[in-house]
Amino acid sequence: MLSYIEGILVEKTPTYSVLDCSAIGFLLFISVNTYTSLPEIQQKCKLFVHLAIKSEATTPVGLVLYGFATEEEKNIFLELISVSGVGSNTARLILSSLTTTEVISAICNGDFYTFRKVKGIGEKTAQRIIIDLRDRISKSPQSKEIILSQNNTLRNETLSALLMLCFNKNSAERAIDKVIKNEGVNLSLEEMVKQALKLL
Repeated sequence: MLSYIEGILVEKTPTYSVLDCSAIGFLLFISVNTYTSLPEIQQKCKLFVHLAIKSEATTPVGLVLYGFATEEEKNIFLELISVSGVGSNTARLILSSLTTTEVISAICNGDFYTFRKVKGIGEKTAQRIIIDLRDRISKSPQSKEIILSQNNTLRNETLSALLMLCFNKNSAERAIDKVIKNEGVNLSLEEMVKQALKLL
């Protein structure tokens, strides 16, 4: 099983790249996010890879390599294609439209709308992605960091708004923490302020 390929980048486009590794050219299909991370042509490059067997009716059977700038992106890709109805091309499209952080955040927060913004992703597919992956993704260390970061940002912005309204800092912090505990970070800043005001 291949883990990564390291070689000289000889061709790159927003959809694929070619790595020369010991006089063998490896064609790897990539996301736009990976494309933006690639070095200049003729520079050394390392891409994490996933080897897939294509067997769709519209394409001949064969081996296909997918390349990723980071191991994190590769792992999210593998999670996405484990969802029924989400194939390799759909997963690559998602990772071209959203960053890995946005994908993880949307899954953890049950944010169907973020996935609906991706061309070709309907409501049922968006729901299936979140339902199938939410438990697994939310337990990953990176998702905890993202959620913590979101908590801190939303908490600080809400606190600033309440302090401007002349509320006591300690009381405001307690109210905000209670709202986050009950509602999570799915609320907008305006909704968070409104919910906190109800507790003050």
